Amino acid sequence: MTLHPTLLAVTERIVQRSRPTRQAYLKQVDSAAQRDPGAQRLGCANVAHAFAAMPQADKERATALDKIKVVAPRAPNIGIVNAYNDLLSAHAPLQHYPDLIKDEARKLGATAQVAGGVPAMCDGVTQGTPGMELSLFSRDVIAMATAVSLSHDVFDAVLMLGVCDKIVPGLLIGALQFGHLPTVFVPAGPMTSGLSNNEKSKVREKAALGQVGRPELLEAESAAYHGEGTCTFYGTANSNQMLLEAMGLHVPGTAFINPGEGVRQALTREAARTVLELVNGKNFTPIGHVVDERCIVNAMVALLATGGSTNHLIHWVAVARAAGIVIDWDDFSALSDVVPLLTRVYPNGSADVNQFQAAGGPGFVIRELLDAGFMHADVLTVRPGGLREFTRIPSGQNGQLSWSDSGPSKDETVVRSAQNPFSATGGLKLLQGNLGRSVIKISAVPEAFHQIEAPARVFSSQDELHAAFKAGELDRDVVCVVRWQGPQANGMPELHKLTPPLAVLQGKGFKVALVTDGRMSGASGKVPAAIHVSPEAASGGPLAKVQDGDLIRLDGIRGTLQVLLSEAEWAARPVAQMPAHLSAENSVGMGRELFSNLRRNALKAEEGACTWL
Repeated sequence: MTLHPTLLAVTERIVQRSRPTRQAYLKQVDSAAQRDPGAQRLGCANVAHAFAAMPQADKERATALDKIKVVAPRAPNIGIVNAYNDLLSAHAPLQHYPDLIKDEARKLGATAQVAGGVPAMCDGVTQGTPGMELSLFSRDVIAMATAVSLSHDVFDAVLMLGVCDKIVPGLLIGALQFGHLPTVFVPAGPMTSGLSNNEKSKVREKAALGQVGRPELLEAESAAYHGEGTCTFYGTANSNQMLLEAMGLHVPGTAFINPGEGVRQALTREAARTVLELVNGKNFTPIGHVVDERCIVNAMVALLATGGSTNHLIHWVAVARAAGIVIDWDDFSALSDVVPLLTRVYPNGSADVNQFQAAGGPGFVIRELLDAGFMHADVLTVRPGGLREFTRIPSGQNGQLSWSDSGPSKDETVVRSAQNPFSATGGLKLLQGNLGRSVIKISAVPEAFHQIEAPARVFSSQDELHAAFKAGELDRDVVCVVRWQGPQANGMPELHKLTPPLAVLQGKGFKVALVTDGRMSGASGKVPAAIHVSPEAASGGPLAKVQDGDLIRLDGIRGTLQVLLSEAEWAARPVAQMPAHLSAENSVGMGRELFSNLRRNALKAEEGACTWL
């Protein structure tokens, strides 16, 4: 299949832009890969410490020593980096994965060790609370914790156990610092369907109006979030899994198999077999070579074709930079102009990810994109069959796995072919104008609201907006500007709690939009939201000049975001200073003090909000 010219053009400009940093990265990766294994290279005391707690048989395999005599060959040693905790429903199943992996490794003549654990926070728990200000930078903390875990340098391959919002990007950034190691990601899958996402949203809107109380709201939320596995909407966590499939970093088709399904355990064991084949086979494939420019473009296309999380316009910029690759929002925008939207999964539709999986899932989407020339097929993956292996669906009995073609769509209200898409363009849109550069999840917004022009109401926090809503001050056409929410201001928390009140105003017939230098959840909904506005207000960005009553136009069709003032008047407008009570000195409690250095060093959103460059 001939590749689409825009795909080729975007890939080529990324290659050219990234050439110096990518070459430097690969030089480092290849140098590390050429060293002797750690058990042979390190001093005897180092090796003894590394394997002291191993069972004797494993120790002999890992060190190639039996009663002080050299035996051959030394067995590969898999490092397991685990994001397990039982607070996150998606990560609770990971508790028992290391035992499965170790058992499978032994069967294959290898060994495995839990190299370390990384923190994993749930944005669903911290939404609207001070703890949410740690969320974005937890990604970089996870990357650092991954580096600490692998710094013992006695591993031949790595399995990354994690699923949710910042955890997968953090694990991936950390893994790319050890790009000489073959690496496979191991998910746990979504929870089974409970109360539908649409019904949950309706109860939230009723609660915002005071029509139901806390008992009714808690009952609805608990019916939606009810067991082990990821939340069932297509937010950041599930977008992570789609992108990893498109990058060829999973066992094919692993993303959306429920934790309780029998095939899930077999897929986890298969991850151990897969990573060992990358070490032992003729196709030694370290992750630093898998994640190249074409792989990153494939991930971007998968995000756009599925209307995935806006958070990944930050996270995958950072992931790419970790591999020496430089991408920006212009690249996303150019691809979005041509990549068809192939899915309708909540919040871009009514289906949840279980329905998405049943209708064809990632395998269907990847096949359609490959066949239509929107993905690079000639990429390395963790499997010898390349990206085509990721168009198939796994099944199994008695621990035996098999894969079959995804076939036609089982539900065209959920997934469609590239010849009959929901939209000819992708789910995300770049907005730019005199208010800066921002993004909008246009696929979630009804067409009637793709263009909004209304007076501004300026807020310094989401609490201020909630107070104005409860006081009835927003019952009109309004563009709500919520500033001082960027990476340098307060760590760029998600502002998901704003969705219900704004949806209520929209439901009353008002023209409503949100403009912010903060983030929305990966479940950004039907209210048009220009988010990640960059440069942010705290660094003197144009949002700091907006005043109540300024007429703002958000145009999701033309891709513009403007305050409708003359150039001279706008240029003369003073830049407001962040209120003292929001300053870094007052960001105390809930551990926020420990993140002050990360805020000071954070790059802007379009540069991945990286704290380590």
